[in-house]
Order: sequence, then structure tokens, then C-alpha cells
Amino acid sequence: MRPEVTAFFDEATNTVSYVVKDPSGSACAIIDSVLDFDYASGRTDTRSADAVIDHVRDNKLDVQWLLETHVHADHLSAAPYIQQRVGGKIGIGDRIKIVQDTFGKVFNEGTEFQRDGSQFDRLFEEGDSIMIGQMRGDVLHTPGHTPACLTYVIGDAAFVGDTLFMPDFGTARCDFPGGSSEVLFNSIQKILALPDETRIFVCHDYKAPGRDEYAWETTVAAQKAGNIHVGAGKDRDSFVKMRDARDAQLAMPRLIIPSLQVNMRAGQMPPADEQGDVFLKVPVNKL
Repeated sequence: MRPEVTAFFDEATNTVSYVVKDPSGSACAIIDSVLDFDYASGRTDTRSADAVIDHVRDNKLDVQWLLETHVHADHLSAAPYIQQRVGGKIGIGDRIKIVQDTFGKVFNEGTEFQRDGSQFDRLFEEGDSIMIGQMRGDVLHTPGHTPACLTYVIGDAAFVGDTLFMPDFGTARCDFPGGSSEVLFNSIQKILALPDETRIFVCHDYKAPGRDEYAWETTVAAQKAGNIHVGAGKDRDSFVKMRDARDAQLAMPRLIIPSLQVNMRAGQMPPADEQGDVFLKVPVNKL
């Protein structure tokens, strides 16, 4: 089955969100939605999410799933906002519990913050499947960037999150807590074992040097042949050496502090105080 895929690119965070539709009906899933956030003012906006909602309503789609490939460190999820307006169950990998435990400590969340994944409607394990109308989606556990990373294989399309970028840009960083370049290499091999014609949809694009346009769709065959980090038969040891050296030079993502606090709560803000005000924490010398 070949799902109908509509992409929404948020240039502020270089994030691609997707509406994935059953070609035989109106059922769809939304993958990796974005809540706009201005760090300087601490203000949220829903422009990106509203564009997705408008598409859903204009095309009379039935949103069945709001899927997260992982706990993003570079943008805030809009899943609860979208869910309130057009429905759908929010799903993520079951290793979210590891991420919640790790960053619950980093942000000193205390015992009131549940670390059992209960903020989400569904936690997925390797080999799980879902239905989107008559269209089946299969779950691959593809950690390395984070412990909870998933790839959703829906028909002939694979939504890989940050695990892979476009072939000319390479692969995900592995220096966040719980990340591992060796684990990432093994996860990528699972994706590259899919049929060559499988369409791969990435979660981010930054326009590799020499490329003028943003891009987010490629294939397994193109990744195997040309990915600058893992393609053309590159071995695990050389990848690990390259990835670890590269990660040591990378700065933290601009929105990592608000993103982690919100996304580990399934897109919800931290609880408000007695006056109804919401605050995010800034851990000092912890990231």
C-alpha cells in the first residue's frame, strides 16, 4: 500500500511534520507535529499546528493517531493542541520511560512527575502494529539518537525521525543522555534492510552544502548508496569514530530546554501554579 503523504515544513526549527493518509479512505495519522515557541519572549504560537489542522478539516480527514518518533530536543510537540481539535491518540516508544527518568532528574521534577509514560495514550514496542483505516503501520525500535526513537513503517513509507537525514546530510547526533553511536549504527541497518524502493521521510532538513532547496523524501536505495555517514558499505567502527568526533563539536539545540520539558509530557506544559501561571526550568551546568 502506498499512503498519501503531505509534508509541512517549519523553517524556524527545520522540522518536517507529516499527514499520512489511507489512500482508500479518510483515515490519517499526524507525525511529529510542531508547536511554535519564541524562546526570547517565552510565548507559544500555533501557526504550524493550525496549518495541519486546516489541511485535515479541508480534506475531511479522520485523525486516528498523533505519532511521535521520539522526545524531540529541537521543537515542542503540538500533539495535545491538535488532539483537542481533531482527535487522535498520542503514541511514542515505550522507552519514553527511560527518557522521562533521565530528564526528570535533570529538571528536578520531583515525585509528582510520572515517569511511566502515562501522559501518552499508547506506548509502542518493537514489532507492534497499528491500523490507520485499512492501512497497517509497523513499529521499528531504532534507538541511538535517544533510547526511545522509533521508525514507523506505513505501507511503502518509513518515517525515521532523526535517525537518518537526507543522504547528503548523514545521520543523527548521539551525544544526548542515553544516546550511542554504536546503537545508532545498528538501528540504521534495520532501516536499510527494508526494500530498496521504500520511501524514507526524515524529520529535519538543513540543506547540505551545495543544495539550495530543502528536501525530506528519499529511499532506502538512495541511503544505502549515498548516505555520507553510513552509505556505500561504511563499517561500524569508522562510523562510530566519525560520529563521536563530530558530536563533540556540536552545540546544544537552541530549544532543547523547553522542548524536553514539554515533550516528555506528551506535549503538555508543566503544571501551572496557584495563579495559573506556567514556568519552565533552566538547569545550570546539567546539559
